[in-house]
This record gives sequence, C-alpha cells and structure tokens, in this order.
Amino acid sequence: MTNVKTGLLATAISAIAMLAGNATAQDSTPASRLPVTPQQRSTADQVAQAGVPLAALAPTAPDRYTVKSGDTLWDLSRMYLVSPWRWPELWGLNKTQIRNPHLIYPGQVLVLTKTGDRAMLGLAEGEPGSGRLEPRIREMTGDRAAISAIPTNLIAPFLSQPLVLDANGLADTPRIVATQEGRVFVGRGDDAYARGIQDDMIVNYNVFRPLRPLYDPDDKVRKNPIAYEAFYLGTANKVGGGEIAKMRIDSSKQEIGVGDRLLPVERQELITYMPKRPASPIDARVIAIYDGVRYAGGGQIVTLSRGTEEGVAIGDVLQLLRTGETKLDRTASKREFIKLPDEQIGLAFVFRAFPGISYALIQRGTRPVEVGDRASNPTDSLDLTTQPAPEAEADRALGQASSTNRAPQ
Repeated sequence: MTNVKTGLLATAISAIAMLAGNATAQDSTPASRLPVTPQQRSTADQVAQAGVPLAALAPTAPDRYTVKSGDTLWDLSRMYLVSPWRWPELWGLNKTQIRNPHLIYPGQVLVLTKTGDRAMLGLAEGEPGSGRLEPRIREMTGDRAAISAIPTNLIAPFLSQPLVLDANGLADTPRIVATQEGRVFVGRGDDAYARGIQDDMIVNYNVFRPLRPLYDPDDKVRKNPIAYEAFYLGTANKVGGGEIAKMRIDSSKQEIGVGDRLLPVERQELITYMPKRPASPIDARVIAIYDGVRYAGGGQIVTLSRGTEEGVAIGDVLQLLRTGETKLDRTASKREFIKLPDEQIGLAFVFRAFPGISYALIQRGTRPVEVGDRASNPTDSLDLTTQPAPEAEADRALGQASSTNRAPQ
C-alpha cells in the first residue's frame, strides 16, 4: 500500500508503533511501563472513532469473546479480521484512560461494536480500560499476564542475544574445546569442556555456531556480506570451574561441537508487539531460514534482507511472495519472454530488527518459503485462503522436506 504514509492512518500507525513497544528488542523496559504521550492519546481517540469497514471483518468474527490463557494478539487479529495487520484500526487504542491500551489480559471480554458500515473492538463495561475503572499499572504473571503478540516459546531464544554482529563479534568469547568421550557432537544431557570463561559467577550460557556471513540473494559473487549471523544451537550450564570448565548441555536445537561459542544468557522482557501494517514501503528478500532447512512453513523463523535502516519495525506484518518465473512465450509470433505474476505464499511477523536485517516468524503459509522469496507490504486484497494448497497440506509437505533437505551451516 504505497500511500500508507499519508493521512490519519499513517499518523495512527506511528503512534501505535510507539505504544506497542516499537523499539529495539534489546530494550528490556516492560511494556506496561512505556509512556503514552497526550498527542498519541489524541491520535488514538481519532482512530477509535473510525474503526474498520464491515467488509474487513472475518465472516465468523464474534460479537463477544473472552480472552483465554494461550491466546495471542495474532490469534485475535485473525479471528476478527480478514487482514490481520488492520488490528490497530479495529482495536483503535480507544481506551485512552489506561496507560497501555494495547495490553490485553486473559479473562477480559472483548466486545465488537458495529455502527453504520464501520466496526470497532473494545472491552466490556467494567473491564479495566473500559472507562469505568481508574488507570493502574498491573504487574501480573501466569494466567493474568498480558497476552503476547506471537508464541513466545518460538522467539524467546532470539531475544536473549544480539545474534547479528560484526565479523569478529565472537572472537573473544568462551569456546568449546572438547566433548564428552571425544564425540564429534553432543546434545541435551551430554557434557562438553569450554575455555575462556572469565567470570566464575556466570553459570548459564547460550551456545552459538561461529559467525556466518549473510548475502543478498542477488549477490552472485558473494563478496559483500550484508550481516554476520550467530546461529543459535542451545543452552549449557557450567557444572565445573577452572581454566577448562565443564559444561552440561541443557538443551540443543542442533548438534553442538568443538569450536562453538558461548555467550552468557541475558533474560529479556517479552514485549507485547502489536501486529500492524509497515509504516513505509518494504521490499525485502528471505536470505536465510533459521532451522537450516531448505523450506520453511508456519512457526519457523526466516531472516530478511531489510532492517531498521530501511523502515522495518518490530510488529510489522509482511506478505511473502514467490517471484514469478520468466518464460519464453511460445505462442508469440517472435521470440519473446514474459514474466509470470508473483505468487502470494504467506504472512510473516517481524519480531526483531537490526540495521540491515530482521527476523520474522511465519504466521500463515500456503506454499513452502525458501531463500530468495520476497517480503513486502501486505495489501487489503491479500487472500491466502483461496490458494490451491491449503495450509495443512503445505505444513505436511514441509515436514517431509525438512528431513531430506537440510542445508549445510
């Protein structure tokens, strides 16, 4: 949507981005303590008066819904809207009395209000933020913690370390120098030995494969990396000190071996990101699939070739596209090549952004995603439900492909 930077909607999205924790993922400030300025409240109030057209509602959007533990903002946006990235318009941040209107808690009742040809979503009367209670900060845990934007178990490891570093970013970090019984690789429950640990008080570490360069898919010579990525392998606990420390592998996403690097675990607050349309035009490429497989589907993480410098922000929803093939038109009277239309193959939710690259979780897919596919601004006409291969079939195909098409690290 090329005109998204003009008019009230752009202003609203800008305000929503700031409200929804649109800062770097390294910011550990709890979302419940992020300030809302008077100008943002004013903008939110204007958005609340607009809502979305009835045509934007999902056919089965409920008039009332009680938020459950385990729900995510993405679940709710898909439940209510044909275009999930229009959630900020529907929710409208219309509860200006509370400190952070984007926070939604299990047990709250959402009410869909239709007026004329527009619809808005708010809280039932008597709920915190419905206008009947005074504002207050709520630090809740368990079932009464604010729901997340996307499944936190899938992205938590990506929020604890910088992941994107310069070429020598891991040069001075502790390293694994030997494995249990001389094995080539070790996994959960196995032991390994590390050298270079300076602080004996630090016990918990994340394990990373040494940095690998990432290239733009169009860079055929592969001489100009756009970033260096540390591939997350798992976690390890120090169980014995000394110059050569004994480490026990607590979890392993992939095999861990000699030469892999250790970084102390730094717990970060999980910010509640709001699904939203990007505030500027984005044209990115998938440059890596984080599981090291050839194809990716729903619930997998991809690395994109655009980041904060190009306007990519946390919470952005992007559509994934397969570039149409160029073919010879054999029906033409002369030799002529044509380009087939790009194919919509899924949606991805950006949850961490750096200068130059970003990470996104695939939230909906109808075709396997692979390196080289494009990511761009979603359009309101985007309809993934009409694709020939349903999501379930795509996921089954991905499961089969993952076991036979693992790419080298």
